Amino acid sequence: MTSYGIDSRYARREKRILLDIARRALTLAVTTGAALQEFPADEVLSQPGGAFVTLRRRGRLRGCVGQFATDLALIQVVAHCAIAASRHDPRFPSVTSEELAEIEIELSILSSEAEIRPEQIEIGRHGLIVTNGKRRGVLLPQVAAERGWTSERFLQETCAKAGMDRSAWKNSTTRIEAFTAEVFGESDLDTASEAV
Repeated sequence: MTSYGIDSRYARREKRILLDIARRALTLAVTTGAALQEFPADEVLSQPGGAFVTLRRRGRLRGCVGQFATDLALIQVVAHCAIAASRHDPRFPSVTSEELAEIEIELSILSSEAEIRPEQIEIGRHGLIVTNGKRRGVLLPQVAAERGWTSERFLQETCAKAGMDRSAWKNSTTRIEAFTAEVFGESDLDTASEAV
């Protein structure tokens, strides 16, 4: 289980609930086209929060969609993003019911975002948001850590994700923000063999 530079904010039980909600929302959307409507009552998970849901099939990325905190409960954000990752990631076709058994879900529960200077970026701790005008790129903390990027490369790749020039982070009009994420997946908690 990996927390990228932050203390765990969620108990094992809460992580299990979130992963179960993501799995149920994904399965329902793929098999029936419906959205999950009922959520367990949980005081912590009913608080507003942001999350990314990453889907992998046989170890390869199959979809990843997220959103930062609004007034929506974290548990609802996770359900929404699980559906979106399966259907609305423009890099991939929609997930099919035949793929469900091979899909593994990983959640990244996000902190709030704050402005940061390039020299303050810590690989493995920070995710990045780079914004200039209407263009905005977001990369999760684990992306830079898993690929062994330097802070400068991380900034360049986040700019590229936004469709900007790779050096746009140097512009005075570009805003650089960072966030942290608590990252955990089904294989970490072995949810397939234990009830939530």
